Order: sequence, then C-alpha cells, then structure tokens
Amino acid sequence: MSDPRDLLDPDALRARGSLKWTGMPADIAAWVAESDLGVAPVVLEAVHDAVGRGLLGYLPPAVRAALGEAFASWAGHAYDWHLDPARVRPVGHVTEGLRLAIDLFSRPGSPVILPTPAYMPFVTAPAVWGREVIQVPMARDAVGRPTLDLDAVDAAFRAGGHLFVLVNPQNPTGRVAERAELEALAEVVERHGGRVFADEIHAPLVHGSGRHVPYASVSPATAAHTVTGVSASKAWNIPGLKCAQVVLTNDADLETWRRHDDLLTEGASTVGAVANTAAYTHGRAWLADTLSYLDGNRHALAEGLAVDPRIGYRMPEGTYLAWLDLREALAALPTGAGPGAEPLGTWLRRTTGVALTDGALCGEAGAGHVRVNLAMPRPLVVEAGRRIAACLDR
Repeated sequence: MSDPRDLLDPDALRARGSLKWTGMPADIAAWVAESDLGVAPVVLEAVHDAVGRGLLGYLPPAVRAALGEAFASWAGHAYDWHLDPARVRPVGHVTEGLRLAIDLFSRPGSPVILPTPAYMPFVTAPAVWGREVIQVPMARDAVGRPTLDLDAVDAAFRAGGHLFVLVNPQNPTGRVAERAELEALAEVVERHGGRVFADEIHAPLVHGSGRHVPYASVSPATAAHTVTGVSASKAWNIPGLKCAQVVLTNDADLETWRRHDDLLTEGASTVGAVANTAAYTHGRAWLADTLSYLDGNRHALAEGLAVDPRIGYRMPEGTYLAWLDLREALAALPTGAGPGAEPLGTWLRRTTGVALTDGALCGEAGAGHVRVNLAMPRPLVVEAGRRIAACLDR
C-alpha cells in the first residue's frame, strides 16, 4: 500500500503556496528548512480552535503557562531533562533567542564563536547586531563524522570570544552530539568562563537509536553557563506561527530576564504558543510516524545518488537535512563544465532544476557542499539525488 505522502507532486505542493515551493523557481524545492509532510492533526485542531475563539490578541498568562508546562513535560519525557516550567520563556524564534543571549548574557562587544558549517543566519546576523563572528571549522572524528575542533574552540576563546553557539542536532550536517563530546566542550567553556547558546530546535528529530542530550542537562556547570533555544517549529512543521522558547537554567539569568520580560517575549505569537503546546502534549504519535518516513528518506537520497563515491554523503543522525560534499566530484569535471564563478547552489539549480542551499552560505567551511532538505515526498528525494549525481557525472 502506497504512502499518501509519496503521491504529492510538485504541482500540488506548489499550489499550497509555501515559501519552499514558491520562493525560488525550481522543479524540486529542497532548500529552506520547512516540511512538505503536513502538520499533526492535533496541532491543526488546536490552531483552529484558538482562531475560532478569537484568541488572536497578545499572549495571555494561561496560554503562556501552558506552554512552559508542555515543554517541561516533553523535555522530561524525551530527554530525561526535568525543568521548572517557570524557566521556559517564549520568544518569537530561536534566532531572536540568540540575539537576546548575546545582548543580555555575553561580555559587551565580545566576538561570538561559531562552529562551521552553520545555520546561515548565525553566520551573518551577529555582525548586524554589532558582534564579530569567529568561525571555527568542524573537524572529523575517527569514523569521519563532523565534530567540534576543541583546540580551535579553545583558541577562539583565547582570542576574546565569549559566547559559543552550539547547534545540536547540527544544522546543516545532521550530527547529533554524544554526551562525551558535550562534556569535553564544557571543560573548554568553563576554563575560559564562557557562555553557550544551545540551539536545540531540531532535538525532536533524531533518527534510529540516537538520543538527544540537552547540553544544559549534562552537569551543574553546563546548566549555569547555558541559554537554550527550543521550539516545536521544525519537528511539527509550524515555523510560520512564530513561537520558540528560551530555557534559562541559570538563576541569575532568569532574574535578569524577569526584569525585562514584557519586552523580551513580545515577539511570541499566541497562536504559535497554542500550537507548540499541542505539539509537545499530544503530537508524539504523529512525530514518531514522521520520523519513520524521514528515516526512509535518508536512505532514499543514497539510492538517488547511486552511492557515487565522489559525492560525500553521511546520512544525518538528526534533523531532516542532508549535507553533501561535492568537492571531489566538482574537481573531476572537465574544464568549463563546472560552476566556475557562478555560486554552486545557483549552478546546480540551473543545471538540475533542484533548489538547494549553497554550503558557502553556511560559512567558509561549507564551500563545495550543499544542504538538501529531505522533508518532502520520497520520489522527489530520489529524483533530486539522481539529478545531482547525473549533473556531476560528466
């Protein structure tokens, strides 16, 4: 029996009017990190109920309290991370959480330390906010997985950096950090009296036997030096509803936040808070089914690429994002057959009809790579892989 998600074609997806399918001309839209796989019915029902009741004003105390309780319950269930709901504060989105962490909790004027490749706005936004970014290219562990280069992180702190940005599960590589890796990072941070902003927006999207470990849960030291950003927006496909959560596990941070709470939380949407609450509370079965489908898509991309040895692809351990290393394949193209001065993502879209994210946008370490969104019908994942491989097989 075919899965109805497999039957969605580009015309039907384009007719929905999403940014993913209308924001960039392409045969297959695999760029921006939103999903084609629908929304949990329990979330839709909660949103419809809120709109039907006219719950469209500013964020009420009861809705806000329910959100904190829902995330705390989810964190205890999913990660064995037990939180006081009062430590969960709503914001508009996780990038806003990073901005507030920089403003409120990092040393004034200090650089931000960012492992790369990284989520694209994290590469560019701190400069807009008046902060230098120290890019720290990720290393490879003994089995070839991307991992933090702790010597380089140490050097970045010694160069004046103060706030370290940890994205886990990692966007764009799909790595899920293990506890030992987080403990090793914590030692470096503590040595320098640093702070960490932990973007854990993709935490519900971990595949196979993997398990997400919240960085702030690792030890009393990580709880004290971390501000965590979370949201149901990626896992339950509701990014447009504009609600994320900042988790404050440091008592002094919580007190600082309380003094300015009205201003800091004003970007959070009431309907978004309702949707996040429904997802955390009632969306677990739907998420499990979606993860099963995404697991199939991880393998389907390998099928489409035909396991071309010149294309580096490690199946993501978390997220619905695949990271492809095309450097060897590009180097093997005949003279004049590659992108030349044209950006890699633009060249691939023009030659294959597949819209991807150019790795160069993810920092200097991303050059020669692309990010592929796997949250789409499986036949389109296979076809995207096939087109990419064919374009590079000349």
